[in-house]
Amino acid sequence: MGDGLPILIEIAGWAGALLILGAYLLVSSGHASGRSTLFQGMNTLGSGLFVINTWWHGAIPSTVVNIIWFAIGTSTLVRIARR
Repeated sequence: MGDGLPILIEIAGWAGALLILGAYLLVSSGHASGRSTLFQGMNTLGSGLFVINTWWHGAIPSTVVNIIWFAIGTSTLVRIARR
């Protein structure tokens, strides 16, 4: 698996980007609410994938931002689940 790891890291980064952009598009177009499980789930998964990609590339500021983004999304999903 070591030979294919760099390509998996790149796929994770692109998938993360598509999820976050897709979530933004859904909210901006009125097809999802910022408080919806769909929006928060897409953002949380996307930021988690970005963490993998940015850490791999040594982009520490981006990694930290995405860890915080992931934590915010996760805490919001927990609050939604408790309702």
